[in-house]
Amino acid sequence: MLARKSIIPEEFSLPALVSRVPRKPVFRDRVNKARFIAKSGACNLAHKNIREQGRFLQDVFTTLVDLKWRFTLVIFTMTFLCSWLLFAMGWWLVAFAHGDLDPNRQPGVEQCVTYVKSFTSAFLFSIEVQVTIGFGGRMITEQCPTAITVLILQNIAGLIINAIMLGCIFMKTAQSHRRAETLIFSRQACIALRNNRLCFMIRVGDLRKSMIIGAVVRLQVVRKTVTPEGEVIPIHQIDVQTESAVTSNSIFLLAPLVICHVIDKDSPLYDLSAMELQCSDLEVIVILEGVVETTGITTQARTSYVTEEIQWGHRFVPIVTEEEGIYSVDYSKFGNTVKVATPRCSARELDEKPSILIQTLQKSELSHQNSLRKRNSMRRNNSMRKANSMRRNNSSLAIPKVQFLAPEGALNMAVT
Repeated sequence: MLARKSIIPEEFSLPALVSRVPRKPVFRDRVNKARFIAKSGACNLAHKNIREQGRFLQDVFTTLVDLKWRFTLVIFTMTFLCSWLLFAMGWWLVAFAHGDLDPNRQPGVEQCVTYVKSFTSAFLFSIEVQVTIGFGGRMITEQCPTAITVLILQNIAGLIINAIMLGCIFMKTAQSHRRAETLIFSRQACIALRNNRLCFMIRVGDLRKSMIIGAVVRLQVVRKTVTPEGEVIPIHQIDVQTESAVTSNSIFLLAPLVICHVIDKDSPLYDLSAMELQCSDLEVIVILEGVVETTGITTQARTSYVTEEIQWGHRFVPIVTEEEGIYSVDYSKFGNTVKVATPRCSARELDEKPSILIQTLQKSELSHQNSLRKRNSMRRNNSMRKANSMRRNNSSLAIPKVQFLAPEGALNMAVT
């Protein structure tokens, strides 16, 4: 028995129609990877299996500065205690060799150090010599040249220890990353149109009035890449050019600035659209360097932006206003953004199809006109409401009319 043929032609059946529909590209979910630079600027990197530990001892001063405060204070205390104990042993040996510790010594023989009769008194004399507290009852005499030599050696050693330890404490308190705490970055980055070009933008600012001299902002894109030869580079750093670097070498960070990177042919973001950006695993690192005006120390502040922190189609709101002849900065709006008309395609597609840019500009113009109309209508409504309220207030304050009514008796008399 023959199969019954369908009334609908095969070219109009559901499987045929589905096969003709152009499929959109399917993007895989991005695997969450560790950040290379944290938002606070700390490097997320661990050094393991370092065999040449002796290299750190060759630069003792830098090693002491890099240590944590608790270790530095312990080393600071132990260094002085050990030096006092060491020279206390030396003073005790000098007194022992001269016979000052002998209880049966002759009373006419003068001591090398007066009133040094035990190790405790030798330790106290060592502290007096090194920190120059003052020679009271214990003092050195001219009887022993060895004691004079020990005195000179302890003074020299004490000066060296003071210079090293005090310099270490000073460098730890004046470290460059302390100044970087008041250099702030916006929590989010933006990609939007600026001067008819697709741009990557961030905002930086300085909370202190003392300026950063010669401030320079550098951008780097870090992502995993594979070379044509098959070599896997887990952390491939690509330098990104900014607008400030094109015109000059530094920025004048007097007020918060929006750092802009034009996404052109040389940019690593040139082929990324809004959809592809959400699925990529890149990380944009921002480095701000400069010299502190008050101390002259070079400081560096860092942060990074992953794909979840990059807003496509947004731009930063202005926060600098002029109030009574003074420019005022409202830091409460430092990271605020506003949504603007931005094509969702990549910068390459935008260069190849200028019509997309024209349509986007037309949409932005229409939205701007609509917003102006809404503002004007709101202003009119507010002015009309104010006028009506003023009329009501005037009517309530107006003097009421007084009517004089004649009595009924007088009215009857007038009639007769």
